[in-house]
Amino acid sequence: MAPEGTSDPIADEQRLAELGYKQELPRGWTRFTNFAISFSIISVLAGCFTLFYVGWNNGGPMVISIGWPVIAIIILTVAVSMAELASAYPTAGGPYWWAHNLGGAGWSWFTGWFNVVGLIGIVASVDYVLSFFATTLFGLWGWDLGFVNFADGQHLQAEIFWVFAIILALHALINIYSSHLVALFNSISVWWHVIGVVIIIGILIIVPDSHQSADFVFTERINNSGFDAGSISGGLYWFLVLPVGFLLTMYTITGYDASAHVAEETVGAEQAAAKGIWQSVASSALIGWFVLLAILFAATDPTAVTEGDQLVGAFGSSLAVFTSADMNQNWAEAIILIAVIGQFFCGMACVTSMSRTFFAFSRDRAVPGWKLWSRVSGKRGVPIAAVVGSCALVFLLMVPALPGKGTYIPPVAFFAATAIGTVGLYIAYVAPVYLRWRAGDAFQARSWTIGRRYKWVNLIAVLFVIFMVIDLCLPAYSAGVPWESDFDWSLFNYTPAVVGLVLLGSGLAWVLGANKRYKGPIRQVEFDEGLGIKEEPPPAPAGGAE
Repeated sequence: MAPEGTSDPIADEQRLAELGYKQELPRGWTRFTNFAISFSIISVLAGCFTLFYVGWNNGGPMVISIGWPVIAIIILTVAVSMAELASAYPTAGGPYWWAHNLGGAGWSWFTGWFNVVGLIGIVASVDYVLSFFATTLFGLWGWDLGFVNFADGQHLQAEIFWVFAIILALHALINIYSSHLVALFNSISVWWHVIGVVIIIGILIIVPDSHQSADFVFTERINNSGFDAGSISGGLYWFLVLPVGFLLTMYTITGYDASAHVAEETVGAEQAAAKGIWQSVASSALIGWFVLLAILFAATDPTAVTEGDQLVGAFGSSLAVFTSADMNQNWAEAIILIAVIGQFFCGMACVTSMSRTFFAFSRDRAVPGWKLWSRVSGKRGVPIAAVVGSCALVFLLMVPALPGKGTYIPPVAFFAATAIGTVGLYIAYVAPVYLRWRAGDAFQARSWTIGRRYKWVNLIAVLFVIFMVIDLCLPAYSAGVPWESDFDWSLFNYTPAVVGLVLLGSGLAWVLGANKRYKGPIRQVEFDEGLGIKEEPPPAPAGGAE
């Protein structure tokens, strides 16, 4: 057996062979770059700015200042549970591979599809919001790019969509060019986020002439959901409005499975992937909290922050904090620019994680057309077809956002992408965690483990995700409830429908033949301490699945 916890590429290759795979992807990522990809995907410069409006309208400053650290600590139980599994099974398959080893092919199939579709949703939502923030910045600068005129200050859905398409194409090209380039950019992204956060906090503390009080930041409650006539007390506020506000934390702190998905490209993966998962969550939670506190203290005009949604769309609350704060507009532009670049790094890293998952699941014959998607470019060491194919699915997911005309209204496609991104990933995360908890002491941990603490850590993680899935299926606004007189489809919560559709689709595929064709992860090679790595002939898929 390969030595545990080493930083020897040969030992990494041997461990990968023990798990059944040959070394196809170049193993050049360091422990830091492995951490960096999850840190970049979590991206407090993306999530904190994107869904600030959810926390603000559904609970108010209190749900942001106090709710963020509380929910983040609970999310850390999910992260350390996954870290133990990543150390035991350092493969690009991540959650679906863990689920197969602990629960069988059925668990692997459903976990894999939720993971793949969840990552597609995350990429779509991140790049779409990036296009919104970018066009906002261009508008503040008075730019006219020819095909899009940003100088009028309006956000038109067609314009946002085509900027999104350009950004998505750039992210695909970067990932195709070189995995080493992606690793370099992820390293830069870490420092950009850290230094950028320090600059943003510095601007928001030093530049404005006035700030909110600590009492406002930590105790102020807001209910703009329309439920219970805006009451900030009573059962509806505490058990419906407030929990919806937790989406800010849940959406932001996700995507950290990326450290597992690039394990086959990481030296010392058994330790690096595990630490990359939990350390990216812990550091992002702390840094994100500081950013949000700085934003809240700068929110000196609550009315303008609330009206920001109505003026420039659902993501306008965080932008309105900067533009309404008592400071020159140039400072607001600087903050938005830092966020836009951080979001660009985030989207790039998301495409890496998505394409590696798509590649690994295809390698195991689970995706139609798997022969194409599982190819690795010998020259670049990149699964080019998987990058292109998964990005094409992201583009198709957001096509419904294109037809909108007139002043910008967040499209249904965005909310659907956010729903499946957040809920889909957490379902994929917790399925193998539950199976590990069920396995108990029979589970064979490797060099990074939480020991016997798994009994309560895994349980908290599973219960939290169950709560989260139920929570995210709740309506965020009273006007989003179909039987209300002021019902508006643009405010309807599509999470149950989208998650149900993925479950139904994967379930039907399983019943209609996938249960006969998909047997779980394949074995490309075998490893024997005396004979070394022995390559096995590829198994013929049952039924000729393509």
